[in-house]
Amino acid sequence: MNIPKHVAIILDGNGRWAKAKGMPRNYGHAQGAKTVEVICEEAYRMGIQYLTVYAFSTENWSRPQDEVEALMKLLRNYMKTCLKTAAKNNMCVRVIGDKTGLDEDIRNRIAELEEATKENTGLHFQIALNYGGRDEIVRAVKQLVQKAKDGQIEAEQITEKFISDMLDTSGLPEPDLLIRTCNEQRISNFLLWQLAYTEFYFTPVAWPDFTKEELEKAIEAYNHRDRRYGKV
Repeated sequence: MNIPKHVAIILDGNGRWAKAKGMPRNYGHAQGAKTVEVICEEAYRMGIQYLTVYAFSTENWSRPQDEVEALMKLLRNYMKTCLKTAAKNNMCVRVIGDKTGLDEDIRNRIAELEEATKENTGLHFQIALNYGGRDEIVRAVKQLVQKAKDGQIEAEQITEKFISDMLDTSGLPEPDLLIRTCNEQRISNFLLWQLAYTEFYFTPVAWPDFTKEELEKAIEAYNHRDRRYGKV
């Protein structure tokens, strides 16, 4: 079986999953965090080299304040857990998104996590926090404009690779496969530039119920696609 090198996942359905069980939405987010840990281990065992998950978008700030606060608390706890998991599994962790919009203590924990795992050679795990695809492109354009103002670049030097190098995912291969759970069939402002030639897989399974077997189904579906990268 052809294993995709880079898999991106939109973790959807935590709140609906919890509601269906008569539990608060925050319970679903907590269970979803546990699923992330499991899938990281399973993905690496399967031979996936890069895994990027959409954890908190720029639009998520508009959710009810108590839910946002609970998510931030969960994030703080997850940073500690992720540090232990990364050490155990030789995992290299990177956070993408606008970190300036996060509280200082969270930014410090992110910096600690990235520094502690940067030399690890196992799964490359990217967490999208306060991330939006349009916001990422706007930030990249601002960098380009500043470089032009400073005389560092000319318009003729700007290529697709040059722009890619300005993005949060600089240095990472583009995703081969995007998975979205809970049957939503849209990309919700996730990796807009990077998904140009990515295969999409949608499943009705809510994220807390996503298992190794569900990941295998997604990869099996990926293997049935004709990957031509725009060629006729």
